[in-house]
Amino acid sequence: MRAALIAVAFVASIAFADTPGRTPSPPGAEAYIISPKDGEQVKSPVKVVFGLKGMGVAPAGVQFEGAGHHHLLIDTDPPADLSQPLPTTDKVVHFGKGQTETTIDLPPGKHTLQLVLGDHNHIPHDPPVMSKKITITVTE
Repeated sequence: MRAALIAVAFVASIAFADTPGRTPSPPGAEAYIISPKDGEQVKSPVKVVFGLKGMGVAPAGVQFEGAGHHHLLIDTDPPADLSQPLPTTDKVVHFGKGQTETTIDLPPGKHTLQLVLGDHNHIPHDPPVMSKKITITVTE
């Protein structure tokens, strides 16, 4: 029994040692959506242009101080646990090549968009660099 507990503790310590920490963000860093504007009515496909102040853009996997890459959240909130890599889903779109704009197909109706900057490991910075969530309406 004691040997099993020691083995479990050892494995847990390895798992925590391999978990990357959060990368600090520079004071005053801001992410924002340049286009479309909050409340705007648009047609699909929607061109979304990303903005970033006080930081640089670097591809995923490239560790560079004061830099990260964008993730676009569509019709969802940021995850509660920001210490983990952002998941890749249809609602969390990664721009790991350092892209600063995209075009997305959205069905007619109201939609929310928000940017979250991730570090080289897709983990949000500390404090997180997130845009204000905007609401757009896609018309037919």
